[in-house]
Amino acid sequence: MVDSKKEEECMTIGIDGRLWNQTGVGRYIRNLCLNLQEIDHKNNYVLFIRREDKKEIENQITDKSWKIVSVNLKWHSVSEQLKFPKIIAKENVDVMHFPYFSVPYFYKKPFVITIHDLILHHFITGDASTLPIWLYGFKMLAYKVVINNAARKAKKVIAVSSATREEIYDHLMVNKNKVEVIYEAADDFKIIKSKILDIGKYFLFVGNAFPHKNVYKLVDAYKDLLKDREDIKLVFIGRNDYFYKNLKRSVSKFTDKKQIIFIENCTDEELATYYKNAVALIRPSLMEGFSLPPLEAMESECLVLASDISVHREILENGVFYFNPESVVDIKDKMNYVLDLDNKKREEKIKSAKEIVSKYSWKKTAQKTLEIYESSTTNRSA
Repeated sequence: MVDSKKEEECMTIGIDGRLWNQTGVGRYIRNLCLNLQEIDHKNNYVLFIRREDKKEIENQITDKSWKIVSVNLKWHSVSEQLKFPKIIAKENVDVMHFPYFSVPYFYKKPFVITIHDLILHHFITGDASTLPIWLYGFKMLAYKVVINNAARKAKKVIAVSSATREEIYDHLMVNKNKVEVIYEAADDFKIIKSKILDIGKYFLFVGNAFPHKNVYKLVDAYKDLLKDREDIKLVFIGRNDYFYKNLKRSVSKFTDKKQIIFIENCTDEELATYYKNAVALIRPSLMEGFSLPPLEAMESECLVLASDISVHREILENGVFYFNPESVVDIKDKMNYVLDLDNKKREEKIKSAKEIVSKYSWKKTAQKTLEIYESSTTNRSA
């Protein structure tokens, strides 16, 4: 009797994990799945992944209630739209979680979507595309069709912040009752002695260099800072994509002098050490969905300078120093401020930052997401 009841209550939950090894959304997927594996011993899971990630994922997802399915389909592709629904259908999932906006248009069974931000509604990244302008325009139109359809059809929409939830209301106009805010969290970085470059005093930027990241204002502020502080470096940690290549070209005379340094392929242990040894992390973004690096820095006892935007006020509270992201002068002034900060004030800020970070955990993220799964389908045999 007990076993049949347990069987009746058990769901099969599908998760699109094809972005597992990407930055940003990939970190979200990894932490969500690893924590679901720890907390949920009732339901079954089907994790759809890229074939090249299978061995690594099988070393991390070891619970027998998780099935790993290789899917040789690129995101944002026609094959994703046409073939992915059939692959999912073979696994007979009760609810599917798409942790990114790219949901097959004709997928009909219950699903949940996570929307991390709507930055593409505000900042065009067409310069990074090799496509003709008309084809890029078509791609942007397809993005809006896909995300609007996904938000409208989803049983639940997960927003990673209240700021993102308001964006969803404004731009996608979905039923407010089905949008739930579930926060992300900082990874529990191990502060160990990792081998990093010996670069003296430095400010740190972590992430991509997309237009909304506002990195050129940061560079301008740093150039002004150098007039009085020649010993200070500026370190960028990210991937060497189109935007970083452009940035490198524009600051080549500073890279030649080793004043601006670019670092790629950083492990989590190395990243934690770069956080720990920085004067401060600088986050000059004009817009974010959640903004994870500041939390990671705060977890690693690194001071943070952050742009005064709504999502930063929501997530980071009083644990950081704010500046006007449109003002080069204000960015430079805040950099000078933390350089001159005495040890007592520095420790006080680090302490308050740690208290704020403790409010967030990936376990909480997983628990609340599981509740969303369980509320997203009422007729599991349908």
